[in-house]
Amino acid sequence: MDYGPLGQGRGSAYMVHDVYYHDLVGKDPLNHEAIWQSFRQKQRHLYNITDVVWANLDVALWDIKGKFTGLPITVLLGKYRSKVPLYATCPPQTITTIEEVGEAVKGKMKEGFKGIKLQLIGGSKDDIPKLKKAREVAGKDFPLMLDSSAVLSYEDALKIGYVLDDLHFEWFEEPIPDAHLVQLKKLSQAIRTPVLAAETVGLFELPQYMIDGTVDIIRGDVHHKSGITGVMKALGMCEMMGYGFEIHTASSPLLDLANLHVGCATRLTRFLESHHPMFRFGLKNAPLEIKEDGCQHCPEGPGLGAEIDWDWMENHTVELIEGCRY
Repeated sequence: MDYGPLGQGRGSAYMVHDVYYHDLVGKDPLNHEAIWQSFRQKQRHLYNITDVVWANLDVALWDIKGKFTGLPITVLLGKYRSKVPLYATCPPQTITTIEEVGEAVKGKMKEGFKGIKLQLIGGSKDDIPKLKKAREVAGKDFPLMLDSSAVLSYEDALKIGYVLDDLHFEWFEEPIPDAHLVQLKKLSQAIRTPVLAAETVGLFELPQYMIDGTVDIIRGDVHHKSGITGVMKALGMCEMMGYGFEIHTASSPLLDLANLHVGCATRLTRFLESHHPMFRFGLKNAPLEIKEDGCQHCPEGPGLGAEIDWDWMENHTVELIEGCRY
């Protein structure tokens, strides 16, 4: 279930096996908090590995717990709702011209999405005309967002931010790198549009972004925030400090199902995110597709509620790693 679009899948699989095998075998999977804390303690000396690796294991433990109890994960977490409004993300490869922006917005609105996010990385000169076109096509009140994927300078982000204020965008996502706390705080204070960031920030660094008022809305998911156990701790921080938490997706189908369960167990998330269909492989019954009401509906089966297409899985398996090799 790991995130592996850059060819790191096999390396991640060996890392999970070699580093965490003995932390799992023989343990009671229902004691997910104890196992999660053991991962956290071990992380202190895993200098070349981030906690997103064991996030996958934590999701698997919650899936086991749900299957053991016969309940969906969202019920185990404390169900808040059964569905979450869905917005469509349009990657830069599909919107290279102003005309393509207009067509993308028209198409996604026709499909029933409750919002549209443009991923634009061309800088203010190229992106501002596209932003204006999107608002023109979408109309005054339809939710639009911008994700600049951390490619902008502070000065360029400020130019775009002022335009977003005039166009009434819902948020300005990752305008500059998450590590640039001072610049993010300056931008958040300078523009009216909420700055959404901290997607790449680990759970244990996250409080600094809220205490210091670095951003306006927190970004995260079960992968980046140390599993379901970790993301629920992040949501607790946000609720206590008055922050919204928008869930990032497109990690992998099973992780995105976990994100859906989390989204249905909190009031802090306004939307869920829908990427290209290529991220929705290996599952039956299309649980991540948009429904007629413009939402994703949480599966009602136990655990993640996923029905895995094992024929697809076997046809795409390149190696099986099992047992203790040392």
